[in-house]
Amino acid sequence: MFFRNQKPHQWTFEERLGNLKQFRFEVGRQGAGALVTRDGSGAMVKDLGNGQVKVDKAGVLVGGEIAKLVSRGYQMFLRTPSGKEVPALADHLKKLHAFDEDLREGLGLTSLYNLSLGTTSDDHLYDRVEDRDEPHPPRPWEIKAETKIKAAQ
Repeated sequence: MFFRNQKPHQWTFEERLGNLKQFRFEVGRQGAGALVTRDGSGAMVKDLGNGQVKVDKAGVLVGGEIAKLVSRGYQMFLRTPSGKEVPALADHLKKLHAFDEDLREGLGLTSLYNLSLGTTSDDHLYDRVEDRDEPHPPRPWEIKAETKIKAAQ
């Protein structure tokens, strides 16, 4: 009788967002989700129902937009959805890492080992090979004969 298991508390979306206040996050509602910001970093948190949340990739706020990390091999850059790109400084990366860790803890999400090692980037653009990331670049034998004739003239 005294070995009865208690049911775990099913968190609601509002409770999860309310829990972020103790971590100094600012929460702004946007439709079915919320924009969570702190110290120049931000992320969109979406309600999946049944107390589940989805955190879009956290990024640094650049001009009111959430910029994602892009690795060019020699340096990390911040790229906004509108296309603006600025170099990522060590201060940006430290704040972004702390933001992501505290956000996951505040929302009650699992913090994965490989993500807690440091910041991860969305794109890796190490080389300058054109069309490398395209689904299927045209191969020389697939180029139409008409194109070869026009090129020769």
